[in-house]
Amino acid sequence: MSMLELTAAQAAAAIKSGELDAAEYFAFYRDRAEKDAFNSFTWVAEETPEQDTDSAFAGVPIAIKDLFATEGIPSQAGSKILEGYRPPYTATSVRNLKAAGGTLLGKTNQDEFAMGSSTENSAYGPTLNPWDTTRVPGGSSGGSAASVAAGTAPWSIGTDTGGSIRQPAALCGIVGLKPTYGAISRYGMIAFASSLDQAGTFTRDVTDTALLLSGMVGPDPCDSTSIGLPEPVKLPTARDLKGIRLGVPEELSGEGIEPGVLAAFNDTLDKARALGATVETMHLPHAPHGLAAYYLLAPAEASSNLARYDGVRFGFRAKDTTGGLLGMYTKTREEGFGAEVKRRIMLGTYALSSGYYDAYYAKAQKVRTLIARDFTNAWENFDFVVTPTAPGVAFELGAKTADPLAMYLNDFCTVPMSLAGIPGISIPNGLSDGLPVGFQIAGPAFSENRLLDAAYALEQAIGFDGSGAFA
Repeated sequence: MSMLELTAAQAAAAIKSGELDAAEYFAFYRDRAEKDAFNSFTWVAEETPEQDTDSAFAGVPIAIKDLFATEGIPSQAGSKILEGYRPPYTATSVRNLKAAGGTLLGKTNQDEFAMGSSTENSAYGPTLNPWDTTRVPGGSSGGSAASVAAGTAPWSIGTDTGGSIRQPAALCGIVGLKPTYGAISRYGMIAFASSLDQAGTFTRDVTDTALLLSGMVGPDPCDSTSIGLPEPVKLPTARDLKGIRLGVPEELSGEGIEPGVLAAFNDTLDKARALGATVETMHLPHAPHGLAAYYLLAPAEASSNLARYDGVRFGFRAKDTTGGLLGMYTKTREEGFGAEVKRRIMLGTYALSSGYYDAYYAKAQKVRTLIARDFTNAWENFDFVVTPTAPGVAFELGAKTADPLAMYLNDFCTVPMSLAGIPGISIPNGLSDGLPVGFQIAGPAFSENRLLDAAYALEQAIGFDGSGAFA
């Protein structure tokens, strides 16, 4: 088996056994990353770092979304306003990965400040989908997804605020996991919406997902919302779904889903039944309101979080400004932020403004509570809720950039889980018109081990081969 064909878990095992040289393996991927034809990377390691071959990851290289602070290495969040920014510290999740023996391969491209569903909003150019370079890889973690799909990284990490791991994983034909909110520290993640942002994984298969997750989780005194997981992450072994009850919400699996995506979804439901699962339709009555609530709550938090980018302390500062301090602020933000970021800052500031707070932000919070309650009620009758991950396949570059609502609808099936803070995983479950589609499984908070087992059993039954995207 060639180095490209090895999963990360297989490579780690081969390095530990002496069958594979860690430095040679890293150099192989560094060379592929440097030659990347999809604009997946914003920075690639120049040298092979020190590698601990006796560790859990045995030196296997990891691609890191540029939203994670990495000491001394550009961490730009896809924005001109942070161009060239080199943080003085490293995100806790990345430090955890290094402690587990992972080595930093490169930083990956993304939608600016994680605001987008196509990775077209990056100040460093759009990322291309390895399955079809005329199409988007999804977003906002499109660079991380494309790097794994193209075989320019064995695995990668990203962030998911409303679907930014699961949706690009589906569009690129790989596995993407958004863990329970609080399972992984947010310290060192450049903030978009703090009550929603969560780090997660991109891998070729579910076994790699479990292994990579195990190196990231844990409480952190630097993040008061991080509590880790109640038990260690285990490698999945389930071969069937006997006794598992799957709920299919009518609100997230019918109208608005492309026929090819829906056909693949129904075929996977048949496979789940064949594995012993009980599959029943059910209702999440408030889920259709999730998108509207999300696009009030997330921009509101963004308008607060992004106020720190003022051209004074770090990052980009506009030249030739007039009008004193206020003029410098205005010009810096005008030149430094992209159109989508400006749009969301304005939406969020408006929703929080005097006279509108109760009508918009407060009401959206109530809707969020109702959505979370819908899921709590669902767990009384079902082990997992399953949906298509994205309503359609990867769309053409530029097809939705002029229509924000059409772009936002890409997260229709993923936003409810984010609002509820529960884990969700997308696994590839076939092709529609030659492009990958994803199957989303969501479970109760902190059910990652059971979720991974269910995903693994289905993965074995589906037998999807993603090597068609290898560059």
